[in-house]
Amino acid sequence: MGDVAMTVPILRAFSKQYPDVKITIISSPFFKPFFDEIPNVAFFAFDKNGKHKGFLGLFRLFQDLRERNIDAFADLHNVLRSKVIRVLFALSGKKVAFTDKGRTDKKEVTRAENKIFRQLPTVFERHANVFLSLGFPLDLSNPTFPEKQELSSEITSIVGEKTEKWIGIAPFAQHDSKVYPLDLMAQVIDELAKNANYKILLFGGGKKEIEVLNLLSKDKENVISTAGKLKFNQEIQLIGNLDIMLSMDSGNAHIAAMLGVKTITLWGATHPFLGFSPFHQSLENALVSDRNLYPKLPTSVYGNKKVEGYQDAMRTISPEQVIEKIVQ
Repeated sequence: MGDVAMTVPILRAFSKQYPDVKITIISSPFFKPFFDEIPNVAFFAFDKNGKHKGFLGLFRLFQDLRERNIDAFADLHNVLRSKVIRVLFALSGKKVAFTDKGRTDKKEVTRAENKIFRQLPTVFERHANVFLSLGFPLDLSNPTFPEKQELSSEITSIVGEKTEKWIGIAPFAQHDSKVYPLDLMAQVIDELAKNANYKILLFGGGKKEIEVLNLLSKDKENVISTAGKLKFNQEIQLIGNLDIMLSMDSGNAHIAAMLGVKTITLWGATHPFLGFSPFHQSLENALVSDRNLYPKLPTSVYGNKKVEGYQDAMRTISPEQVIEKIVQ
């Protein structure tokens, strides 16, 4: 989800700077709401379990796309399936370009020995280079964001009308090494909840996460778990109305940022230097684990690699630090 959300600011900039060029975005149908408000962007649903499954399915996808008279193919995913489509377009004489994921550089930043700790190009810079290769230089320095959407009665029946500062908190991530300890997150929520001028909205999904969020919001009038209560497009609308989002290095951070919401991120095994900071957010809003105590950090690009003795690295980010940054 985060990977797809990170393409949104790029396509929004492209649409504004090249209003006469039509874009077809190919992605899973679940992600269509991300692109609904971008002019000149048509959405093509990729049916990975049906029509477009397997190599023959990918060839059918290529045939479907050819009918749209596509002039160039930008591969912003650069995985096996997108490479197949890219090669087919190249063989048909179309111009193609792809995102360089910088795998070698990322290994240098995450390896335990002889680590070269430095800021790498962001995903957004890497995507912009794709369009530059196709003849469309992009200026990302002055982005525009969509207007905040009016919330439906269905949403306000859950979260109420907005009369306070709305703080979104998304405490989960795909991998445990990117998740802030829940006992510390509970302290953050409890302290914020003492301020009647704040309303804390919790985001997550799945049975286990819903149970945890219900516990974190229990007996607190101004803390509401939205998990399992909203459709995806409603969740996007609600996030767009937040004053601030607190998230892990995860998809919710990128959704908030693509909507122009101030976003604070907490980092464990990963690090913003790897290029995955949310769009147009200051590095000061990225609270990282202590590298003096845990010098091998970052240990992983995506958080899926566990290192013995590093499971408590995120405890070096104190609840007081998090609260101070939110209040600031």
